[in-house]
Amino acid sequence: MVAKLDDYLRFNETALNLRAQRQQLLASNIANADTPNYKARDIDFAKTLQTSIEGKSAKLPSVDLVRTSPGHIAGKPINGGGIGGSPLLYRTVAQGSVDGNTVDMDVERNQFTDNAVRYEAGIASVNGQIKMLLAAVQPG
Repeated sequence: MVAKLDDYLRFNETALNLRAQRQQLLASNIANADTPNYKARDIDFAKTLQTSIEGKSAKLPSVDLVRTSPGHIAGKPINGGGIGGSPLLYRTVAQGSVDGNTVDMDVERNQFTDNAVRYEAGIASVNGQIKMLLAAVQPG
């Protein structure tokens, strides 16, 4: 019974977690709008959600850490970055800038707002699911 309830809510839980992580990524793009050579990043949300729901993890490129001194602590290899097992993608540039920065504030604000609205819709959906579950277990 608990497993069925967990499955019932898992889709929205996964979607909300990915939306929150994407919001941080978009906020980072906006914060670095004036950073020379900063490349705007994003994810393919639908593909990342599908991968997360299916429990697959995309094979991200691994970067080995190099120790320049025997006194350094050996670290674990890190992947190329990603969200939900999917790699971060570079945003295509509509108009280049002199300093090499690829952040287009209009695009970033639009994506940020769209993601925030969809996050709020996800919260409303979860609230509706919980209300239906509570109504089902309440004595009539």
